[in-house]
Amino acid sequence: MRRRLINSTLAVVLVVIAVFGVSLVIVETRTISSSAQESVNSEALRLVSVVDSRTLANETINAQVLDEQIDPKRYARIEIPGRPVMEIGQKPEGTVIKGTAVGERGESVLVEESRSTVTKEVGRTLLIIGAVALLAIVSAVLLAVRQANKLASPLTDLAETAERLGSGDPRPRHKRYGVPELDRVADVLDSSADRIGRMLTAERRLAADASHQLRTPLTALSMRLEEIALTDDLDTVKEEATIALTQVERLTDVVERLLTNNRDPRTGSAVVFSLDEVVKQQLEEWRPAYRSAGRAIVRSGKTGLKAVGTPGAVAQVLAALIENSLMHGGGTVAVRTRVTGNQAVVEVTDEGPGVRPDLGARIFERTISGRNSTGIGLAVARDLAEADGGRLEMLQQQPAVFALFLSREARGRREPERTETIR
Repeated sequence: MRRRLINSTLAVVLVVIAVFGVSLVIVETRTISSSAQESVNSEALRLVSVVDSRTLANETINAQVLDEQIDPKRYARIEIPGRPVMEIGQKPEGTVIKGTAVGERGESVLVEESRSTVTKEVGRTLLIIGAVALLAIVSAVLLAVRQANKLASPLTDLAETAERLGSGDPRPRHKRYGVPELDRVADVLDSSADRIGRMLTAERRLAADASHQLRTPLTALSMRLEEIALTDDLDTVKEEATIALTQVERLTDVVERLLTNNRDPRTGSAVVFSLDEVVKQQLEEWRPAYRSAGRAIVRSGKTGLKAVGTPGAVAQVLAALIENSLMHGGGTVAVRTRVTGNQAVVEVTDEGPGVRPDLGARIFERTISGRNSTGIGLAVARDLAEADGGRLEMLQQQPAVFALFLSREARGRREPERTETIR
């Protein structure tokens, strides 16, 4: 592209120089020739007038007197009736320019000048025109190179940006070039890079969320199947198989929920459900893991609460909190349900060291973790809670107390507090 721009610019300049340069040379040559002819004629007239005036005044007329009236480079021949012919200067050789004049008393003057003088003057003019043309060509080439770089370099950058987008690097460059058309292309590429970046981020986030959310149900399901494989009791097999099927349904619900949130986080399927059933389901699901860790999980608080939300999403939030306590907490884990205003609250706490002071509210940010973990669980749990119109908060850092707030259908009747311990 650079070569084409330079060649096209140079071609335009050469055409302009050829057209106007040749015309200028012709005009200048004619002008110089005409000027030289007029000068010779003028000198002849001046010389004949001098001869006329001196003749009338009976003054001496000789070559020495007239020599001062003529250009030293020219030749003059003066003829006066009744007198010898006078010659001034050296007669030029070759082609000459002639100028003649006749006086009132019959005097005649012939002035000649070599045409080589005109040729030299034309040559100097051509040299000047050639120098100007060369300067114009050099300037045009430099301007063409600069303009070519100004246009070609941005196109090269834009091509590299497009190639980077195709190779999976969606970082926008935010670089502009001062050319409206190229800046428009850069704007479009940067907008495309932003959209591709958001899409890739969403896909990676979905993959990370799916990996994290499916890990626990799959682990629990694997443990149930192991228990089925190790027992010969038909009743135990049926019981564990029923629980395993329930966990498969929860696994399906987790996948559907993740896909729904990925398409549109605002899309919800909130219904009125029994909070007791969800809490009980989570306690049963985490029973094997807590037994293996030699720890206990305790249920307390109000019963018979009805909440508004998506049971599967609420189950995932509670699973994230219980798993967080199992991995990062210590001692007994307490799951407590209570009522505050028109909201049902589920609190999860343990006897561990809690959350470090430097983390604070950042504990819900992605990739933020108090220990060596992914830092995804609490972030996903908060997103799920907010998608159903609830909220997830950390009420206390040491020991850690997390609370899930859900809307209630009604206050209902007062129920006595009940505590259930699972070891």
